[in-house]
Amino acid sequence: MSNIFSNLKGDKVIWATAGLLAIFSFLPVYSASSNLAYLYGDGSTFHYVVMHFFHLLLGFCLLFAVHKIPYHYFRGLSILFLPVIIVLLIYTVAQGTVIEGSYASRWVQIPFVGVTFQSSTLASVVLMVYVARYLSKKTNDNLTFKESILPLWMPVGVVLLLILPANFSTTAIIFAMILVLMFLGGYPVKYLGIIMAAGLLILTFFILTTKAFPGLLPNRVDTWANRIESFTNGEDTEADYQIEKAKIAIATGGITGTGIGKSVQRNFLPQSSSDFIYAIIVEEMGLIGAFGVMLAYLMLLFRIVIVATKANTIFGKLVVMGVGLPVIFQALINMGVAVELFPVTGQTLPLVSSGGTSIWMTCMALGIILSVSAKREEMKEREDAEKEVDDENPLDILSEAI
Repeated sequence: MSNIFSNLKGDKVIWATAGLLAIFSFLPVYSASSNLAYLYGDGSTFHYVVMHFFHLLLGFCLLFAVHKIPYHYFRGLSILFLPVIIVLLIYTVAQGTVIEGSYASRWVQIPFVGVTFQSSTLASVVLMVYVARYLSKKTNDNLTFKESILPLWMPVGVVLLLILPANFSTTAIIFAMILVLMFLGGYPVKYLGIIMAAGLLILTFFILTTKAFPGLLPNRVDTWANRIESFTNGEDTEADYQIEKAKIAIATGGITGTGIGKSVQRNFLPQSSSDFIYAIIVEEMGLIGAFGVMLAYLMLLFRIVIVATKANTIFGKLVVMGVGLPVIFQALINMGVAVELFPVTGQTLPLVSSGGTSIWMTCMALGIILSVSAKREEMKEREDAEKEVDDENPLDILSEAI
């Protein structure tokens, strides 16, 4: 066991928090999966728990492998993977996948293994690393908007436009996180205003185009519109139904909850083990469980900021913030949807919700952060060793030699 822990480099608090969230996730996933087992299985939740275990196992294997890679390699890997991501997104949009009778062009089927994969989640990680690379390269230069169009905004725009038709919420989150990273990286605010205006213009044009040609992208724009209208006007829609059941679950939980495995609203929430798992946590574990999960993500945020602050290069600082902030932001969005602070977005709770893609990409992001942290620890150990050598008394060295 000691050998295993000795191979875990980087921030130990991040390791511990991620591990505790993963272990904790089995309780709500096991409870919330009973509805899925009743509707689509034989009434047993064992299958869903086993699948969740293998998703987490593969995710942490990925985390371990990524954190062993020196983080400066990710600069070059982001350039290599960007065209691969674009091709994958084109293939995803062209192929799409029908899940439970509905069109879901955000998913692609992995051949031979029968597993679906959400390519936009991988694109998010690669894109954030790519943006961090560009900013670190230009940190000492006077950035101009014109020179950043082709190397930066062109690939960013292509990736976001390929994600947009099937997944507006993911596109909006990635775009917002890129703007935050650009701001942190010193990109001129006046240029960010131009990009925001251009983004809104492109979104408006896209919506008008799909409204003019309804058969171009079936159901997607209507779904966005219905969710936003439901959130602002309180109309009776499917999204409104989900929110109402989630609020009932939260209100039922009280301070201590109804007890683990005793949720009632899991039988009515369609996405109780993924999108609305936070509502099930609050119902079964009360405000104690709700604040416990929230504090875990806030601890992750605190340690991410610490790692970024202590990173020895500009790229290290930016890449930690670039891949770390979306994880925390996604968690806050998921919790906010459950209490109706945001419209329904379909964002999962990182490391807690069921679903392989979300777990794997969260682990990849944490692996990159831990790689940066591990490099800092390695340099500190080296500095301490050199300091010990310098502090040795020359007379002691001479006496030992004699």
